[in-house]
Order: sequence, then C-alpha cells, then structure tokens
Amino acid sequence: MNNYQRIHPRKPEGIEKKRAFLIGSGIASLAAAEYLMRDGYMQGEQITIFEHDGVAGGALDGAGTPEEGFVARGGREMEAHYECLWDLYGQIPSIEEEGRTVLDEFRELNEIDPNFSKVRVIYNRGEKHRRTDLGLHEKHTHELTKLLLAKEEDLGTQTVDDYFDGSFFETDMWLYWRSMFAFETWHSVVEMKRYMQRFIHLVPGMSTMRGLVFTKYNQYESLVLPLKKHLESKGVKFVFNTVVTDLDIDITDEEKTVTAIHLESDGKEEVIETTRDDLVFFTNGSMTENSSLGTMDTAPELDRSEGAVWHLWKKISEKDEAFGKPEVFCSDIDKTKWESFTITAKGGKLRALLEDFAERKFLPHRTATGGIITVKDSSWLMSVTVNRQPQFKNQPEDTTVAWAYALFPDNKGDFIDKKMSECSGRELLQELLYHLGIDADDMQPYIDECIVIPAMMPYITSQFMPRLKGDRPEVIPQGSTNLAFLGQFCEIENDCVFTVEYSVRSAIMAVYGLLNLEKPVPEIYPSLYDIRVLAKAVKTMKPEDEGIFSKIVEYVLKKKLENTTFEELL
Repeated sequence: MNNYQRIHPRKPEGIEKKRAFLIGSGIASLAAAEYLMRDGYMQGEQITIFEHDGVAGGALDGAGTPEEGFVARGGREMEAHYECLWDLYGQIPSIEEEGRTVLDEFRELNEIDPNFSKVRVIYNRGEKHRRTDLGLHEKHTHELTKLLLAKEEDLGTQTVDDYFDGSFFETDMWLYWRSMFAFETWHSVVEMKRYMQRFIHLVPGMSTMRGLVFTKYNQYESLVLPLKKHLESKGVKFVFNTVVTDLDIDITDEEKTVTAIHLESDGKEEVIETTRDDLVFFTNGSMTENSSLGTMDTAPELDRSEGAVWHLWKKISEKDEAFGKPEVFCSDIDKTKWESFTITAKGGKLRALLEDFAERKFLPHRTATGGIITVKDSSWLMSVTVNRQPQFKNQPEDTTVAWAYALFPDNKGDFIDKKMSECSGRELLQELLYHLGIDADDMQPYIDECIVIPAMMPYITSQFMPRLKGDRPEVIPQGSTNLAFLGQFCEIENDCVFTVEYSVRSAIMAVYGLLNLEKPVPEIYPSLYDIRVLAKAVKTMKPEDEGIFSKIVEYVLKKKLENTTFEELL
C-alpha cells in the first residue's frame, strides 16, 4: 500500500446494526477485531471473540515463572517487509512507553541492535561451521531456477523430496532453510517455491540470519498483550473456555450465509442466531492444537485426538466444498509434529557456554545468539537459540531463558538412547550439552541450574502438507455474505504460511472484503521483481563459479545495460 492508498474509507452503511463474532483468539482474530474498528467503524461492544482456551494469542505464547520455569512453544522470525503486520502495529499503543506505538519501540530496538548470527551451525560436538556460502552446485541452481519459474498448478502435490535431486539435501542451503522454516522433505514444494519468491531478498543473509527482526520479550508479551489490552479498552468482549461446536449455514446456488453459532461452555450449550447483517470470522485449523507439555522428569504425551478447531472445520467443510478440505492437513500427525523445549537457567554456567558458541555477551535487551544455532550432525536435527534477555518481564537478572527445537522427534539421540519424543526435560538438556561439547561427567552442574519444559505439537507444520487449489478455502468463499476464514489454513495468493504476516493479511482481506471497503490491502513486498535483489541472490547462490543465474545476469542483463544509467544497479 503506497501513501496514495492510505485513505480513511467511508463508513459502511448500517455498520451500527452489525455484530462481529470471531472464532479463535490468535493474531488473525485480534487483527480482524482491530481493523473492524479502525477501518470498518465498528464499536468494540459490537465485537465478540470466542476462545476455547483460557488465554489469547494462539501460537504466539509465552508464560511461566522463575520458580516453575518459563515456556514458549515456538517463535516467529520476522522481517522489515511484513507490510500488514507493521500496518497493524503502527497504531497499537505501547504498554511500556506512553505516546509510542508497538512499531515505534520495535523498530527502534532493531535499529539499535540489528540481528546478526556469528555462528549459525556447529558439528562434531562443538566445532563451528565457518563457511558462509550455500554450498550449491550447478545442478541445484538449475533446480531452484526451474522452481522459481514454475506454475503452482504444474507442481501439484509434489513434495520437496519429489522435486530435488538427493544431493540438494546435503547442501548448506537446505540445512539453513529447513532449520529456519521447519521444512521437511515430505512437505509441499509449492510452499517452498512461495518462500523463495516471498523472501528472495533475505537469501544473502541465510548463513547469518541478517535481515531478521525480533521482539523485545517473548511474542505474547511483545505482540499479543498490547493488542489485547487495546481491544479490551475499546470494549471488545473476550469469551474464554468456550468451544464453538458448529455453524448453521444457509447455502443456495448464489449465496452462503451463517444463520447460527453453536457454543458450549461449562457443559452448557447455547445458540446465537445470526443474520446476513452479522459477520462471522473463523480461524480454521490450528498449528498448536492439542499441544502438551512435559516436565524436567517427564516427557510430553502426543495427543492424537481430534481437537475442537479441526473438528469444527471438518463439520463446516462437509456443508460445501468451498470451505476446504481439512483432512489434507490434519490426517498425518507423524508428518506434521515436532517438539521444542524451553530452558530456564538460574546461574551462569549454561549462559557462559552459550555465549561462547554465539561469540557474544548476552547484554540486556540485546540480540543474544543472533538466531538459531543448528547442530548439523544431531540425529534429531536440533537447534538452540537465546533471544533477547530478559525474554520475560518477570525474569530475574541472573536467569537466562533459551529455546530449542528439533525436526526429528522419532529418532534416537546421539547421547540419550531414546527417541526425543520419549525424553524428559532433563534428558533433552543432556543431549544438547553433549552436542555443545560437555562430557557426561561434567553435565550435572549445568543440570542443577536448569528447568527444562518440553512441548509436543502434533500439528505444528500441518500448513506445509502437499495440497491442491481448493484444499484451503478462500478468505471469503465464493457467494459468502457474512463468513470469512482467517489464519494459516485459508488461501492467500503468493504469500507464505507459518508467518504472522499471513495471519494479519487474512484479517485485513476478510474485514475489507465483507464490509466492501474501498481501501486496498497492503501489497506483498515485490522483491522478486527488483533487479538489485535478484543480483544479490545470484551472487550468494553461486559465489565461485557461474551457474544459470550468473549467466542470466552477466550476458542478458549486464552486457545489455553496459554504459547505461542502470549499470550501477548491478
């Protein structure tokens, strides 16, 4: 969205009579509530958010105490060109500094303390991988070029493994890629193509994570809490511990209209009747549904039951094919799960060890490791990071919070002779210490200062499963008068799932579309069409010898633009 399009849309006719009901309280629903007020002229009292858990935020979580241990199931990497996210937070008041917005304080912090990873990969129990190229050969650049240019419909349900030669999976690029984005070889190659297109401007920083930006605290306290407090101050109603069990939808050849919402709370059922004047927003699907936590002495249990969110989407999808196919994403838990663990360390031993590997001191409100450090030869493919400290507002100065995750929870460890999914927090820490070069006889002092809480997430990468057009519903399905889908499992052309940007974009599209506002949705950052970005990506992917990318730049562009004003761009 350029400045010419940053308008105040006209007030929709009859907005005073409308009600909005949002199912789920993740970032998509919170954003939709804000835009209903900001651009749709709704009053907060007209908006109700239903949440089956007792806390808002969805996958953007963070909780705990120094005594019991802190926990965050995951974290989202962000960048400066999340146009929808920053549009949202450009008007959300900071809860730390009066007169400032969340974007103001976020940008200021990342300008003062830009992210840069000095050590991205380790192996052989602590050796540091110093190469910064991507390790690609001519064959791989050719495959990547073809993927970048391919049509999604021609790729179909191909997996990453189907598409690439086996040697690609031995490259540093694949190691960086999969550990940054949590990609598996059985995931959709279409999603990989979208990531390449969407984030090609970040390719030069893959080995150092340069260009990424991070919150001051955990993402609940930094992003969710300010937005929730703002919505509450405007009168938006949050109804927790309430499950939406079904939607009645009147479907004709021309229109689809939600006529009732079925709720269940404390064993009591309730029905809210709705009309076409009311708006219903449903965050269909969930990455963190049925998550479970372990303890220092117990492993988390893998919950294979069908959660409330998936159950509701399945019931709705049976009413019309326009509502998507949830079974495509939630039917193979063993391909969509992975496990993380949060370490709370009181004292200095683990902190000093991680500072040694990060090659930097963990100063207050400064980037710590600079991003994840991946253990290349870990059987679990484990990564660990220390984000800005303190990560929690109630975190003491002498306490360090680290976060780790692994992509292969069903593999046995290299030190612990058990599957990761069977390990307690103590055993997960031992496996990490082993890869950090600590011998078994020297581990106890580290263990004594730590509380480790594992988290198992059955559906955490379900959004990456191979799919076809129509498997994800449109944000506003054809003919829908008052129903919109939000979040990671609706279809947004050219944007990438597993990002907060995708969720916020779906919210803006849903609000603007259902209210028929003339204001355009912020444009996806078009780095793919920037010759400067392409040139830098080329140089990164083929630094030593010329591949197909380099030949395009050298012979098609550079020669043609020689002695012109555009030559300097290259």
